[in-house]
Amino acid sequence: MRIEQLTVRLRARSDWEAIELGMALVRGHAGAIWTPWLWLTLPVFALLNLGAWWIDRFWLAALLMWWLKPAFDRIPLYVMSRAVFGSVPATRETLRAQLRWGVRTLPHLLTWRRLSPVRSLYMPIDLLEGVQGDRLRQRRSVLGGQAYGTAILLTWICLVFQGVLVLGGLLAVVMYLPQDLLPDSVQAAFRVAAIEWNAWFKLAWNALLWAAISVIEPFYVGAGFGLYLNRRTQIEAWDLEIVFRKLRARLAAAAPMVLVASLWLGMVGTAGAQERHGAPPVAADAPVATGEDGKPVPPTLPIVFGDQRVDDRTFREAADRAYRDPLLGRRQVQSGWERRNPQERDTKEPHDLDNAWLSGIGKTLAFIGEWGLWLVAGVLVLVVLATVRYWWPWMRGIARSPVAPPDAPQSDALVLPEALPDDIATAARALWRDGRRRDALALLYRASVESMSQRVDLVLPPGATEAECLRASRRLPLAEDRHVFARIVRTWQYAAYAERLPGEDEFDALVGDLQQRYGWAS
Repeated sequence: MRIEQLTVRLRARSDWEAIELGMALVRGHAGAIWTPWLWLTLPVFALLNLGAWWIDRFWLAALLMWWLKPAFDRIPLYVMSRAVFGSVPATRETLRAQLRWGVRTLPHLLTWRRLSPVRSLYMPIDLLEGVQGDRLRQRRSVLGGQAYGTAILLTWICLVFQGVLVLGGLLAVVMYLPQDLLPDSVQAAFRVAAIEWNAWFKLAWNALLWAAISVIEPFYVGAGFGLYLNRRTQIEAWDLEIVFRKLRARLAAAAPMVLVASLWLGMVGTAGAQERHGAPPVAADAPVATGEDGKPVPPTLPIVFGDQRVDDRTFREAADRAYRDPLLGRRQVQSGWERRNPQERDTKEPHDLDNAWLSGIGKTLAFIGEWGLWLVAGVLVLVVLATVRYWWPWMRGIARSPVAPPDAPQSDALVLPEALPDDIATAARALWRDGRRRDALALLYRASVESMSQRVDLVLPPGATEAECLRASRRLPLAEDRHVFARIVRTWQYAAYAERLPGEDEFDALVGDLQQRYGWAS
């Protein structure tokens, strides 16, 4: 592996940091992952559900889509294994690679390794390293190691997230359904689901499962790939190897300069050795001191010190050590406040009077704190006494009662008889002709509710809402009866809450339908 070309920063991480690294890779290459994922999984989903529709076994399509997840997981693993080396594959390249990449290992992943709880950690070993037999078992054992438990927990967390997405989709559908279409108990909900669970609902359920898998599964594979990279970094010290490879490259680039420096130092060392052994130094261009007569002047150091030479380098080192001695070269830095003009003195007032105004403020605050409550109480008493003429009559009960304006609108109360009349249709039409249209609709609604309750053998609680009555009407055996009951409920709701009354023809048609369906006497 060309680990020096890795685009991620390798270091020994904790397992959860490695999982976050893998998920960051998925987020960074989301387009390169989900585009081929959709191109591959959507046709498979359509074909499986088409066959399930043909044999009426939609649960089989959902099971097969879930079982084929290892085959789909090759897509995010293929993209990330190339992207970490700086080569992000295109969609066509990724799809073309699925025809041959990992095909030899795919039967194992879809059979006895399908239910492995650490599939995300072992899949990079199976597909990227290409080892088989005992070597594969050894690699799985070594790389699993301490990350085995984390990989199991990762699998369960991803399964929980998939369940949450499915449950959230169901609740989103239920939340936006009208309340009167919901059953009034859990048993009724299961009963309605068993009756009305047609092919479209089953197809929608399979689509919801596929969507949840498509969202979570690439992150699951990416987290396992992050664990795989971290385990190889910990075991094989990839981070140190990368540093050494970079250092070797730098040294290889600087090798000519090092060679030249070594040759130069060797020449300098040879010249110094000749000088120490008495050989004259080779200096072709060295200047030579001459006298007035043009003859060379001998050096003065041998005349003064004789044959004893002074080593200047040793002397300088000793002087430097002496200067670094804290007893000889001690330095101290002191800081403090001083007047800009030390000659000037403050002659205005003594220092005790500088803060006199602060003392005055403190005394004022102390006075307010001690007597402020009494001051507030006194102000309130003055306000009460000043406004006594406004509240005193009200306190004694002599205030005048407010008189309603003469043009206040008066609403007619809805009054219905305690018992239903014998001829409900005739009574409703009479109320309608007298102008009491809301009373007529209320009579029809009440009579319809009682007729529906008698047919389904159900006693509604007092104050049952329209939605509860509609749910109860689902027990009517005939669809025409349920439809006409829903019509009267809607008509009554429009009249009671929206002030929308039906027309003459619509009212007559409604009364006729109710009389026919519920058998009211004429």
